[in-house]
Amino acid sequence: MKSFDQLVEIMKTLRDPSEGCPWDVKQNHQSIAHYAVEEAYEVVDAIEHGTTQDLCEELGDLLLQVVFHAQMASEQNHFSVEDVLHAINRKMIERHPHVFEKKKKLTPDEVKVQWDQIKNKDKKKKFLDDVPRSFPALMKAFEIGKKCAKVGFDWETPEQIKDKMDEEWNELQEGLANKDEKNVEEELGDFLFVTAQFVRKLGYNPEIILQKANEKFTNRLHGVEELAQKDQKSMQDCTVDELEQYWSQIKMK
Repeated sequence: MKSFDQLVEIMKTLRDPSEGCPWDVKQNHQSIAHYAVEEAYEVVDAIEHGTTQDLCEELGDLLLQVVFHAQMASEQNHFSVEDVLHAINRKMIERHPHVFEKKKKLTPDEVKVQWDQIKNKDKKKKFLDDVPRSFPALMKAFEIGKKCAKVGFDWETPEQIKDKMDEEWNELQEGLANKDEKNVEEELGDFLFVTAQFVRKLGYNPEIILQKANEKFTNRLHGVEELAQKDQKSMQDCTVDELEQYWSQIKMK
């Protein structure tokens, strides 16, 4: 734990009003909030595409965000990094009674059910309150669907969701035909939400799938750009037909 203590001390030094780093001293919870999200995504990217060393480094960057927020909270006498550790230690023990108390063998699915039961016990929250409002919209739609499924408020089969997708698509077409911009926006949202549930019902995470699709498109477009450069052109100089020809070449590889 010496390395962790050193990280805490480094953060204290960086936040020192007189001797610290001006940038670090200037920050608050709101100004660095997006870094936590970015670092979490970089951890996922390292898991999907990086090496174990990449993962080690990205986990360190994510840990820094925890220590950074804890240091700022400590300066305002709200809580310390020790309080953060105590809280998560207590939570993990309380949510795993089959390990730390009764020593009961449970299946992974039974553990999930028990986790939710303990989590919701004595909490006076609305049903979807624990779905973070800051989640990306696609991830949030996925999490909302997952929670609803846990209480049985869900479609039984992917085919039923496909029927709903067709219904929402038809309503979108009506909105487009009527040139009703507000209705079109609403129906687009409904269609995207139902599509996320279709993906979930098939057993996939739509956020991860879309990330992979973005990456595939990006890689292919980079290939198009390279082919254009070999012909001593920039993409801006190419016609649509030329770009499509390059795209077909890359896609065939």
